[in-house]
Amino acid sequence: MKIRTGIGYDVHQLKEGLPLWLGGIQVEHTKGLVGHSDADVLIHAICDALLGAAALGDIGKHFPDNDPAYKGIDSKILLRRVCELLESKEYTVSNIDAILIMQKPKVAAYIPIMQQTLADIIKIDTEDVSIKATTTEHLGFEGREEGISAMASVLIIQR
Repeated sequence: MKIRTGIGYDVHQLKEGLPLWLGGIQVEHTKGLVGHSDADVLIHAICDALLGAAALGDIGKHFPDNDPAYKGIDSKILLRRVCELLESKEYTVSNIDAILIMQKPKVAAYIPIMQQTLADIIKIDTEDVSIKATTTEHLGFEGREEGISAMASVLIIQR
């Protein structure tokens, strides 16, 4: 049995008038994230962590942002495909620990549904998906509400 860890990081710019997708759900806010896909920064960080743990490259390798097939794609589809790739290599996900770094909006009320949404896609228990959020106390691009970043750490096990 192999046990492997992975880390992921992603960042997207915020822009007025776009929908804000975080952890597979739409969050109420006046700004949304800019990206080739739906720009779900949390799912992208998790995908990178999972792919990295399995030594399978990164999200850009598998879903390039210059490929029209991924224009506007729901990031939950990308996460599902990453999980299918891991399953083909006989990996299962043990747990995920992730953090959103953003000034606004406050997302504490959304975290339980994000956890359930991600757990359902990954096929793990909800308590195995940890999501936290923090501000930067108005420092940096996150603090100025110019963008949102996310980091994720994962543990996978090969059967």
